[in-house]
Amino acid sequence: MFDIGFAELLIIGVVGLVVLGPDKLPVAARTVGLWVGKARRTIGGIQSEINEELRLDEMRRQVAMQKDELDQELNEMRQPFDQANVDLQKEINAAHDELDKMPVSEPEKAETVNSEDKPVSNDRS
Repeated sequence: MFDIGFAELLIIGVVGLVVLGPDKLPVAARTVGLWVGKARRTIGGIQSEINEELRLDEMRRQVAMQKDELDQELNEMRQPFDQANVDLQKEINAAHDELDKMPVSEPEKAETVNSEDKPVSNDRS
């Protein structure tokens, strides 16, 4: 902060003693000490808040960088699955096309089973 040595403090003390007198000098010194302490605490609080904000800003930048890296890795991992999904969808569509091209025949008369597991014929002629 200020570079005040012992000689400067001695000069300030002698001037204060001459100006204020021996009765008021201790009260003035105490008041000045309180003001200096309050100023130091205020400056210390401001410095700690600035340091905290800088720390938080650095953490935000690191988190953003890690998020970008993770997103990139996720996209790289997702590509084979997306390609497999596209290939599978093409195969499904081809199979549907083949089924659509097949002629539809009359359903054959099938035997059904009743609840007693006895074959029952659907022919009722």
